[in-house]
Parts: sequence; structure tokens; C-alpha cells
Amino acid sequence: MAHPAPLFGVDSAPVPQGGAAEWFVGAGGARLRAALFPASGEARGSVVLSPGRTEPIEKYFEIVEMLSARGFTVLVHDWRGHGLSVRLLPNRRLGHAAGHADFMIDFQQLLAAFEGRLPRPWIALGHSMGGCLTLLAMATGETRFSAAILTAPMLGLQTGAIPRPVARTVAALAKLFGRAGAPAIKADAAPTPFEANILTHDRARYERNEALVAAHPDLALGAPTWGWLDFAFRATGVLARGPGVPRITTPLTVLAAGEERLVDNAAIQRVTARIPDARLVEVPGAFHEILQETDQVQAVFWVEFDALTAPL
Repeated sequence: MAHPAPLFGVDSAPVPQGGAAEWFVGAGGARLRAALFPASGEARGSVVLSPGRTEPIEKYFEIVEMLSARGFTVLVHDWRGHGLSVRLLPNRRLGHAAGHADFMIDFQQLLAAFEGRLPRPWIALGHSMGGCLTLLAMATGETRFSAAILTAPMLGLQTGAIPRPVARTVAALAKLFGRAGAPAIKADAAPTPFEANILTHDRARYERNEALVAAHPDLALGAPTWGWLDFAFRATGVLARGPGVPRITTPLTVLAAGEERLVDNAAIQRVTARIPDARLVEVPGAFHEILQETDQVQAVFWVEFDALTAPL
């Protein structure tokens, strides 16, 4: 029996027609939230959409409607520590993680909870952290997807002036010495103005997403902890060097943002090259959030999505 969960809309992003959220149980009994949206007309398959760090289900309503219009049932979920899913620290604004094993169990529990309501074929769609975890699931044996498409996947992090090995070591030491739950960076409490953002060039979509969190503060997530950084370095290390990646047989398209400021495009290129049936596309003029970008940038994604799913 489904247990209904809240699903929030704002004037600029109402809840798509027929959509409903519910709770499901993840690793360790964690209460997690997911939402299912019906296809427009007869379903030709299902898309499992996995957002990035900080992103709640509601941020993807526009994308859900475009997928639904293409005939896909859409399942979107809040990762643990995100949206309305269980938060991992008393300070719910801190973005924390305790390794990637629980995320993998959560993903399998998600698919198990909704499998009977997801018409085949299945397509995986993951952004940033969601792209990393989707690829990790496939590298560790998930074979039910007929195709996958990842946007700006977190396959490596940009660490600025700090060399990546140093940042990785500092995160590991912070975790070792009991500082995993401490913030890794000092975050500005004030919202970032559009002119200073490095996520999208589209003002309307940026302001829509800011309005959503302002109206529903429980969806907000702030700075990452040292524990989250340690998770990110370890998960991306598995994808960079682990034996499961070259065994992935699912047709895969990976989109990298041409003006990326957060994840490492060189790492995206290296990991994608390890996968036999993978295609890498750079999206010119795109900041990190390709699916929140201008219509012109988004159009590149839709061309690739339609080409990938047409044969299914």
C-alpha cells in the first residue's frame, strides 16, 4: 500500500497533472520520497530521473512534463539527505553522506517499490551526483535499463586552487578524526544572485528554482560536509578505476557542459571512454545544470535523448 507524501508546486512550476509522491523505505529503514508521473497518452516506456546534489523532485517538473509529452512515465526521487527524504544530520541544511553503499541500496529499493508501475523499456536519466550514482548502479550490476543518459555527471570534482589529491586526503582525514559532519566550505547564507550563479544562463528558470525553495524551505540544502566530499571522491574513484565500468553494456549518452565550473570534464571524458557503448557530447555554452539551461542549450539534450530512445 502506498503512503502518500507531499509534493509542492509554485505558480511558475505547478505539480504536473496526475503526479503523486509517496514514501518508500531505503537502507537501514530510511524514509525516502519519490514521485510518479503518468505518460501523456499510451506509455512507450519509463524514465527514472535521479537529480543532483541539493535538487528536490520539484525542480524537475518542467522536464517531467516534456518527458510525459514524449510518452514516458516518469519516476523522480529525492536521494537520502535531499528534498523531503531523511536528512542525515540534526542540521538539515548540511549536505551529508556516509559512503555510497546506502545510496546503492536506496536505488534498488526505489526500483523494487515502483517496478510494477513502470512500463518497459526503462531509461535512466541522471544529473551530476545523480549521474554518478546511476552509473555506479550500472557498474555494480544493474542491467534493467535499456538506455541511459547523464547530464554533467559527477565523475570528478573541480577543486580550484587545491590539488585534487590534497583535497581528497583532507576529506579522508576529516572523516577519520570525527569531523565528517562538519561543513567543508563556508556557505553564504544569502541567496546567490542570478548574475553570480554558475548553474544556468536562464534567468527565468533560475528564479523559478529559487522561488520554489523560498516557498518551501524544507526542500533547501546548503554546504557539503567533509563526509559528503569523502563520499564523492571515493565514488568517483570507483568509476575511474573499478572493474565494473568497462562491463556496462547499456547504451549510454553522456552530456558535458561546455562552461562547466563544478565537475571535472576531463574525468567525464576518461570514464566515458572506459564504457564500450557510450557516446560523449559536449554542450556548447552550457553551465552545469544543462536541464535548467536556456531553450537553445536544452535543445541539444532533447536531440540526444530522442536519438537514444527512438530505437526502443
